Amino acid sequence: MVGRIAVNAEYLKEIEKARRDLRHLISTKNCAAILLRLAWHDAGTYDAKTKTGGPNGSIRHEQEQSHSANNGLKIAIELLEGIKAKHPKITYADLYQLGGVVAVEVSGGPTIDFVPGREDCIDCTGCTEDGRLPDAKQGVAHIKAVFYRMGLSDKDIVALSGGHTLGKAHADRSGFEGAWTKDPAKFDNTYFVYDKLSVLHINEICIHSICIIHDESNFCIHSICIIHDEYYDVSRELLKGNSEELLQLPTDKALLEDPEFRRYVELYAKDEDAFFADYAVSHKKLSELGFNPSPLGSKGAVKNCTVLAQGAVGVAVAAAVVIFSYFYEVHRRVK
Repeated sequence: MVGRIAVNAEYLKEIEKARRDLRHLISTKNCAAILLRLAWHDAGTYDAKTKTGGPNGSIRHEQEQSHSANNGLKIAIELLEGIKAKHPKITYADLYQLGGVVAVEVSGGPTIDFVPGREDCIDCTGCTEDGRLPDAKQGVAHIKAVFYRMGLSDKDIVALSGGHTLGKAHADRSGFEGAWTKDPAKFDNTYFVYDKLSVLHINEICIHSICIIHDESNFCIHSICIIHDEYYDVSRELLKGNSEELLQLPTDKALLEDPEFRRYVELYAKDEDAFFADYAVSHKKLSELGFNPSPLGSKGAVKNCTVLAQGAVGVAVAAAVVIFSYFYEVHRRVK
């Protein structure tokens, strides 16, 4: 089980400094996608039944780093070593998850609540066996088995899959090549959305036509089709099938085969705000699997502690004033 460390105001300051350094790293190295993948893969080994795996920094150890699903992630681990050296108090586990959060945010995605305090796997006793992460060549049953093992839901599966809007697949790492979207540097809902109406649907959704040009015999030679709004967004990047330009893995296609998955695919294709809101929640859940945050792990908690401390001082001062006044009055009466 992933433990926790003491999180105080000083630790939180280091987290904020590291956050700034991560923004700079991502902007200069264009590494948002691989940092997001690193965060996912460090957390995605969690088993809710055995309480093993999860975001504990174990992926930096060669034993786990060598797992087939982690091909290429040594690049991300090495990129973060400079920030770790600059902020040694921060655990690897926190740094990897913070990297994923910042990667999403600086790429235009939602703000994700981050609570620090994860404890590092020191000597790989927390490393897991190979095979716990999703296999891109598999289908619905495999996806559900992997994510349910973590304690995540169908909604989490689809929302997190939308993170493929960032980055590209590389043949030397996964056996697949290409990007999922036309702008792989931007976090949005285009993993689900294709912004042009499919010609295949025109005849099905034309409510009625209006003639705009007539010939001399009043015969219509050019008309326009009135399309009902609810059908306008029916063509999706994920729904339109194979494309010569864009990548679709078997695990992507599986999202269309299961009715519950597909329901969320269609929702996120229509509503980017809904996708962002659900993604932020699902990402936070993934980043905290097996982790029980300390009450001091958030700024608000530290702020509240400060307020309480200030309140206690105020009470003590007030009590001292009362006591002093009492003795002063007694002394005055005696005289």
